[in-house]
Amino acid sequence: MPTDILRKQADTAIAERKQARGDDGGRLLVLTAGLVTLRSRLADTATADRIWAALPLFGVAEPWGEAIHFEVPVASGRDRTARLQARLGDVCFWSGERRVIIAFGQTPISRPDEIRMPSPVQQIVFQECLNAVEEAQQRIERLTGELDKVVKDWRMAPVLRALQSLR
Repeated sequence: MPTDILRKQADTAIAERKQARGDDGGRLLVLTAGLVTLRSRLADTATADRIWAALPLFGVAEPWGEAIHFEVPVASGRDRTARLQARLGDVCFWSGERRVIIAFGQTPISRPDEIRMPSPVQQIVFQECLNAVEEAQQRIERLTGELDKVVKDWRMAPVLRALQSLR
């Protein structure tokens, strides 16, 4: 799909879409994978509009380094906000493959201190997911520390450590 499909839209098109929808752009997106749930607000872009129209979406998440992605039945070109680097917690649309990709950490092609995507992707949700990811990581670290204190002298502690290493 040509990369300039969405570039032709003027900035006024965003305001017109908001007015036509009759909302303030506060569309809540809930992503659930096993026991993990991320809630965020969809961005006000044409791609996010297309994803919103296709909801609910179900798919099989595939890992790629510390990111996960899944196929969605949404076709959209790349807009001018597309970029190769993502931030921790970004939920992006990978237009070339029609996939949503969530950056939980470095990918196999990342350089140190960056999260590099396979091709330019556009962010489809706002920064609220970042807070949820950081909070979940802190909770895991806190619970792991508390678990270590409690089971330090337990006779099954080596078994527990072996199970933890499978994460």
